[in-house]
Amino acid sequence: MATAKAAPKARKKAATKADEAATAEKVAAKPKAAAKSGKPKAKPEDIQPPPQSDSARAAPPPPPRGDGPPFPPFESMLSPDQLKMVETLSANLARAAVTAQGAIAEAALRQADRPAALTPDPFHVAPALNEVMTRLAAQPDRLMRAQADLFGQYMELWQTAARRAAGEDVAPVVAPAAGDKRFNDPDWASNPMFDLMKQSYLLSSNWLNGLIAEVDGVDPATKRRVEFFTKMLTDAFSPSNFLISNPAALREVVQTQGQSLVRGMENFAADLERGGGQLAISQTDLAKFKVGENVATAPGKVVYQNDILQLLQFDPTTDTVCEIPLLIFPPWINKFYIMDLRPENSMIRWLTAQGFTVFVASWVNPDQTLAAKTFEDYMIEGIYDAAQQVMTQCGVDRVNTVGYCIGGTLLSVALAHMAARGDKRINSATFFAAQQDFAEAGDLLLFTNEEWLQSIEQQMDQAGGFLPSQSMADTFNALRGNDLIWSFFVSNYLMGKEPRPFDLLFWNADQTRMPKALHLFYLRNFYKDNALTTGKLSLGGERLDLSKVKIPIYVQSSKDDHIAPYRSVYRGARAFGGPVTFTMAGSGHIAGVINHPDARKYQHWTNSELPADVSEWIAGAQEHPGSWWPHWAAWLKARSGDQVPARDPAKGKLKPLEDAPGSFVLVKSQP
Repeated sequence: MATAKAAPKARKKAATKADEAATAEKVAAKPKAAAKSGKPKAKPEDIQPPPQSDSARAAPPPPPRGDGPPFPPFESMLSPDQLKMVETLSANLARAAVTAQGAIAEAALRQADRPAALTPDPFHVAPALNEVMTRLAAQPDRLMRAQADLFGQYMELWQTAARRAAGEDVAPVVAPAAGDKRFNDPDWASNPMFDLMKQSYLLSSNWLNGLIAEVDGVDPATKRRVEFFTKMLTDAFSPSNFLISNPAALREVVQTQGQSLVRGMENFAADLERGGGQLAISQTDLAKFKVGENVATAPGKVVYQNDILQLLQFDPTTDTVCEIPLLIFPPWINKFYIMDLRPENSMIRWLTAQGFTVFVASWVNPDQTLAAKTFEDYMIEGIYDAAQQVMTQCGVDRVNTVGYCIGGTLLSVALAHMAARGDKRINSATFFAAQQDFAEAGDLLLFTNEEWLQSIEQQMDQAGGFLPSQSMADTFNALRGNDLIWSFFVSNYLMGKEPRPFDLLFWNADQTRMPKALHLFYLRNFYKDNALTTGKLSLGGERLDLSKVKIPIYVQSSKDDHIAPYRSVYRGARAFGGPVTFTMAGSGHIAGVINHPDARKYQHWTNSELPADVSEWIAGAQEHPGSWWPHWAAWLKARSGDQVPARDPAKGKLKPLEDAPGSFVLVKSQP
């Protein structure tokens, strides 16, 4: 019994001594309490610890109260597999950093050997930006209202974020625009942190772009230039473009233990190498395609060649063909095989299957030896010469023609020139996404003020008399930055994915150079001065007037074309003096044109009338599902004469020079 009673007493005594020790600590920590008691303030070193047992003396002293227990080593908190994963992640992050640093250093060394940039502001946006900012500063009331509006939107965003954190289901304050793919990953909506980041960015970017758009008292072209570059800037600062703020990229880093970043930096280094020290973002796997083997495979012959083109005639696939052959002039900015990518979407193969004898101009990829070739040279050696050779080959006195994009602008000039001279060799003309009137030519107008044209001329002089293909590629990519720049930046570099094989993007990367004389004439007389439809353009000794062109015209436009906007194309259609059939296709500059009927994609609209305004045309148009090709083929057949035996390109009057697709198309602008 004595033993049973002793144990409780010992516990009680120990507890009392512990309480005394705690009380002593409190006294040492609170001098005010000591002062109230009238006792002198105790110093920490004067406080004696309570008596310790032998076992307590043997143990190490406890940490000071308030510090908590010692934090265990990080490694001890992980399983062997987890520890290995962290080590792998760390090693891969280091590899990625070293790869990126090496690539940037190599690029810097390459750039050091090059001449200094012609101008730090190649698009001459600074004067326009200064004018817009000056106008904004002169309207402080508008600026204050805009700031108050932005603050109000942020207050609403913070409130909804707090309500969501409390478990409430709330609607977003702002959402991405329709078609904006940057925030498609589910975490942008489901994760509160990323959702807040996304909405904060959208509020700020929409506010800034809207502020510029609402400025008044500024030249419209000046304001549009600032709007364009402001959007480029806000697009660049999207949180989706940075690793730390992109949930999909972060998830990929974790899942691959950092290997995705290693691959991404290897892709980055390879693109810098391919661009010769400038970043040339890969949009597709270029090694997967070869011209003449798995793209541009329609059988045929090169039946004629001069300095600027090879004339291709394709094998017939029907026993009889239309008497009047079809001659196609594609844009010389790209290669002709946009119309012959794969057999299943090849316009050339489809046209031969409809019973047409198809010829295509394959333009040269010019170098400095052709720098002096002019727009008039392209008209004479291109349109005139090719049409004559087709007539010779087929034994006819007329041809039907097609002009695609800039090739259509050249064809329009040739038609006006022929009309002035009474030349009737062209029976009809079809235009794919081509412009004649450039008053509403879209965002490309922003790049054609005189200061920018002078910079382009200096760049061409520096390159040896031509515009490098990468310059054209960069310009077109900038028109759709989120789709053609940033989406690949994220996929290739932040997520380490290899670009997937895509024939259209392979063709898009296979751009050509531009001769100086030809290109400057085109930019100045069409984009800058809009000289053709205003009666100010003379060429080859003739003043050009499209109203004198009386042959049948078929004009195709695309609803979402950002290079040749349908409003601009419609203005050109009304400039001709003969019967014009105008059609609008779904999609954009490429997919709107290259839309095989078997794909059963998109739609098109037709209207037999051609009212003064395109909005009236749209109001009276009838929508049809699928491709517009059958509608055009019916129109073309009605103007192509009787049926004659199919024409073998190897047995015509012109001796074949080589098999299609020819050698001109194989010349690369870059190694």
